[in-house]
Amino acid sequence: MGWRSVVIANPAALTLEDRALTIVQGTNTARVMLEDISVLVLDHAQISLTAPLLSACAEAQIAVLTVNASHLPNGVLMPYLPHSRALKVMSAQLALGQPARKRLWQRIVRFKISNQAAMLDRAAKNDDARRLRQLARDVRSGDPDNCEAQAAQIYFRGLFNPQFHRGQTRFHNAALNYGYAVVRAAIARTLTGYGFLPAFGLFHHSEQNAFNLADDLIEPYRPLVDAGVLTHYPEEPDRDLEPADKGRLVALLHEDVTLSSHGASSVDGGRCTLLAAIEATVSGLSGIVLHDTPHERLALPELDTGTAPADDLDDDGP
Repeated sequence: MGWRSVVIANPAALTLEDRALTIVQGTNTARVMLEDISVLVLDHAQISLTAPLLSACAEAQIAVLTVNASHLPNGVLMPYLPHSRALKVMSAQLALGQPARKRLWQRIVRFKISNQAAMLDRAAKNDDARRLRQLARDVRSGDPDNCEAQAAQIYFRGLFNPQFHRGQTRFHNAALNYGYAVVRAAIARTLTGYGFLPAFGLFHHSEQNAFNLADDLIEPYRPLVDAGVLTHYPEEPDRDLEPADKGRLVALLHEDVTLSSHGASSVDGGRCTLLAAIEATVSGLSGIVLHDTPHERLALPELDTGTAPADDLDDDGP
């Protein structure tokens, strides 16, 4: 697995030389071995690159991100079904029953809300944190009571301020959106590496979304992005995102996180990078889909001041 994220935010010519990304910017040249790269972000209108480089990035399972006019990631190049038994994985994914999907979604939502509660504890919003921990305990199979949405209303206003909402044009929202997009791309990249069809989700099912499954799995990771944004920017700057900001947000992929203690990963219950945690999450999902292992084996991240959700509730049916 690559361990470096590369952000190109100035005019550059990118080529492939001896299994390395070669970056030419004016009179300066830099080289990065492809095997070291996990994510490549193309964040400037005057970047040129070659077809052999794109092909080599796909073979190396590098997620190549493009951006829109607002400099937010809007596209990703991923390897085309590199898993050796892709058909077996896809068949098992499509055959996964509704009760199993609902239990997995229950676990995902519980961890998301629990991590949001941990963030509120860090912000000394303890009453709101207690409300979220209760909501996490109340999540039933499939989240029919929409505890996720209830938690979101409490969470963002408590974490930022009562007037804050996610649709506002402001620095913190731009940083959150950028960080979420990078993590989403990393999850999609890992899903294809394991042979999954990212369009077929557990809960998300939009016909216009090619990454429904990535949008399922990202949910408990969102508070980790929130933590990174508020660590770097506790006071909100009155400006747009700059290249240095984007570099910090992409670097969140390489920061250490804690994994849940019920997963099937070699780093189960311990510390690892966010990228390695994503790998563990997708690996756990693969075991559940292929070998019918319990849904508790889905390794998910935990913020250190949160309370891990219980996993011993009865299934509420299809």
